[in-house]
Amino acid sequence: MATTADMFVASLDAALSANALVASAASAARGLGDTGLLDAQRAIAEARRHLDACASVLAGEVVRRSQPEAGLSGLARKEGFRTPAALIRHTTGSSTREAVTLVRVGTMLNDVDLADAAESADGVGNAESTDLAEPWLVSVGAAVAAGTLSAASAEAIRAGLGEPGPGVSVDALTDAARRIVDAGSGADTDRLLRMARDARDGLDALGIAERERARRERRSFRRWKQPDGMTRYTWELDPEGAALIDGIYDQITSPRRGGPRFVDEGEQARAEAILNDSRTTEQLASDSFLGLLTLAMDADVSHIVGRATPAVRVLVSGTALSTRRGSGRLEGQADPISLETVERIVCTSGTVPIVFDDNGQAIDVGREQRLFTPRQRIALAARDGGCRWPGCERPPAWTEAHHVRHWKRDHGPTDLENGILLCRHHHMLLHDNHWEIRVSEGDYWLIPPPDLALSQQPQLMPSRSAALRDLLAERAS
Repeated sequence: MATTADMFVASLDAALSANALVASAASAARGLGDTGLLDAQRAIAEARRHLDACASVLAGEVVRRSQPEAGLSGLARKEGFRTPAALIRHTTGSSTREAVTLVRVGTMLNDVDLADAAESADGVGNAESTDLAEPWLVSVGAAVAAGTLSAASAEAIRAGLGEPGPGVSVDALTDAARRIVDAGSGADTDRLLRMARDARDGLDALGIAERERARRERRSFRRWKQPDGMTRYTWELDPEGAALIDGIYDQITSPRRGGPRFVDEGEQARAEAILNDSRTTEQLASDSFLGLLTLAMDADVSHIVGRATPAVRVLVSGTALSTRRGSGRLEGQADPISLETVERIVCTSGTVPIVFDDNGQAIDVGREQRLFTPRQRIALAARDGGCRWPGCERPPAWTEAHHVRHWKRDHGPTDLENGILLCRHHHMLLHDNHWEIRVSEGDYWLIPPPDLALSQQPQLMPSRSAALRDLLAERAS
């Protein structure tokens, strides 16, 4: 007798066959009249909403099987991924944003009686249980399950409503969500979210300085006095300013957020104190920034941000500096910066030269010791651009230097070719689950353990350093 799981697989196969048939006949749509064309668009949108519902349910099950209490045996971590969203992005080939949306909406659907939602005419479903993660969003999840709301629209409603807080009860949010679901039939995502999206910067290299100037002109610091006696500040920063503030914020909070482990005894003690602090991460960050402002920059603030001085690190090739053609990069920031900004930062902070060979490998500046030196860490950051585990986006400041050939097991040297940057999560995962890394002609390859469910094919670990890509392209030209 066929199980419900068998019926689901059969239904999925039928849906895929139907989709393939529609796609193969898509060119015939050009012969439709205006009314038929728009009706076809609506039908496709409805079909996508139903597929959204299915994808969200599956994402919710991935979340359920990847709960933190499962440890390394959880689905996402077992397959080599830090989060359920990272696993879904890899499996589906979607963007980070799309994967995160599926995870969030899937979490909503974990709180929904799916059978009840599918049969409900209004898509509200059963919301009587109070033991739910986000009970005010049950109607939103039910509307997705019923195929009347897309995953993107559900995420827009979730982001717009926020969470309960002072003066905003769960009941009030539940009523608001139901009204939006009822009134939002046919509304687009932007309307539901009630805000516009900014377009991404183009890739026009000649416009880098102008776009940089425009971003800098938009910097602002605003204050609002709230009726409840609290004060809200909003600080918008250009990438250069954000690089400094992000560095301070990361050093303050990284022990709470899975940052790198510390070797220095003083840093270990500071990290332990942060982990044991009764304040929330948000309260800790608020108090620390207030402490920095109170003490002022000429005071000893190592007990707040650690012993390393937060700094803006700029990466630029020597040729670009000497010829004044090209651009630079701020470590940890996506957008290029103009040479004028590079020269200003160099004038203030000086330079640390790093020499690369033609394969993009930093020439060894190491010593015969176990720990990588600060200068080696700078070179690794410039070469790797952050954690090199496939799909990970942790910046250099959140990484640890791993010996490809292990220091003790393989007697591996502490040099740049034998070093690679991994975030704490992937560094621990590599050792605990027995992954390996091999180097071949300057490329680094990730070797899965024998018992992993994924393909045993080695996975390339490309550098994430935009500055290194710029340098190699400059040499090639």
